[in-house]
Formats: sequence, structure tokens, C-alpha cells
Amino acid sequence: MLEIEVEGRELAPGAPNDDEIRTALELAFASAGIGSGHVAIHFVDEARSQELAQDYLGKDDATDVISFPVDGDEPIFGGGDEVADAVAGGGVEELTRELGDIVICPERTHDLLETVVHGALHLAGMDHEVDDGQMLALQAELMGWLR
Repeated sequence: MLEIEVEGRELAPGAPNDDEIRTALELAFASAGIGSGHVAIHFVDEARSQELAQDYLGKDDATDVISFPVDGDEPIFGGGDEVADAVAGGGVEELTRELGDIVICPERTHDLLETVVHGALHLAGMDHEVDDGQMLALQAELMGWLR
């Protein structure tokens, strides 16, 4: 199950509602074999987007979306039997993979729902700047399902 937080919705008039965001994230993550975890969506203004782009991308301009993956695809706490034993023994109540944060600048995007999908695909490890068009093709396919 995905745990989703949305912050800064007041900066994104006409943003998709929580159900639309959940559906988009579930489809995007499922395409990468990810069925559960926590993800946060942050809507920010152009000044904050520019600041983040400068700090993390080395770009001196605001951008539509920046994704910050956290746990990646490595097992949480070692995974496997260690985790199963801890959960079964009551030592760990619940393990939630921290998928990461998707930071969206509504002023720089034409389709907020598609930008959510784009950010989620980046969190899942895809990168359109180095692949042969697979990420953007998948994004277009997913948007066909969502529209």
C-alpha cells in the first residue's frame, strides 16, 4: 500500500485530487514493480524550485519537477528473513519503504497529473536523460490509462 502526503496544494489551483494522485502514483510505481512505500508530493513556487534546481541539479532556473529518491530498491533493514522474523516476533510493527519526495512547480508545468507520473517514474529509478526513450514512452502509456 502506498502512503501519500501532499503539501502546498494551495500553490496548485486545479491540482489533481488525492484519489487522482493515488491512482497515478500506483500505476507509475506498479510499472516498476513497486507496490508499497511512502511518497510525498510538494507543490512549491518558482523561487523554491529555482533554489532546489540550483542546489541539486546545478541549474540556475526553476524546473517543473525534481524527484528525491530515498530508500531506492535495497531491502529495508537487510530485508529477507531478518525482516520477516522481526515482524513476526513483534520487534517491528511495520516497515515502510521511503520512496522519496516529488517537488512540483505548478507555474512550470502544463499538466500536474502528468508531472506526478513523471516524478514517480524518476523515484522508481528511470531517467529520460540517459535512456533511449523508454521512460517518456511509458509515461505516455500511463497517461493514456489515466485520461
